[in-house]
Amino acid sequence: MTEHMPRPYIVFSDVDETLITVKSMFDFLHYQLVRRHGAAGEEEYERITAVIGRRAADGAPREEINRFYYSHYAGESVESVTRLADDWFTERTASTRGFYIDSTLRALRGHRAAGAPLVLVSGSFPPLLEPLARELGAETVLCTRPLIEDGIYTGEVGTPVIGEGKRAAVLAHLAARPAVDPRDCFAYGDHVSDLPMLELVGHPVAVGEDAELRERLARLSERHSERRSQRRPETIAVR
Repeated sequence: MTEHMPRPYIVFSDVDETLITVKSMFDFLHYQLVRRHGAAGEEEYERITAVIGRRAADGAPREEINRFYYSHYAGESVESVTRLADDWFTERTASTRGFYIDSTLRALRGHRAAGAPLVLVSGSFPPLLEPLARELGAETVLCTRPLIEDGIYTGEVGTPVIGEGKRAAVLAHLAARPAVDPRDCFAYGDHVSDLPMLELVGHPVAVGEDAELRERLARLSERHSERRSQRRPETIAVR
């Protein structure tokens, strides 16, 4: 008798407020500014986030805000930022406040135990995501990558991995793995900006209580019902 071999699949996961409880870019920005500059750093953080808040309220695209954020690293040493990021990760994971969203962490570890490769997909950047990837055993990180010259951040980025940028990054990753059927893959997200990624796979998972995301995934499931009988979007309650 021929033993049935499980079909290969990939698990894609957003990070901020899907896997971890904080917005990594802003949590780290606050951490490093206050650590370096004390009260002056706190004031600078408030100034930066106020500008971002106004731009968001005015309807600026998330990709534009992502670029604006990274402009504040112009002239910074990659080595020094990476060292600070390692300290940030160590402190946050040691905190009793809860860094991970436990339900997502359990799900991703279950997939890893089943042999599925894990791919983190985020608008955040490598110094913050690579420690997470090592901790979870993730195969790849698809993320916004600030441009670097001679070990120094230029303040510019390539392509922000947000919204449609997530779709492009995941499609490219899947295209390089033709043996994997996207309909067998999973993706985890918490916000409608994750939909371009979530709608590419057969098992989109909504993390948290975002009503719009759940509604959009329900409609997506209905459209695909003929191709996968009784497929419904899965949900995870944040605990």
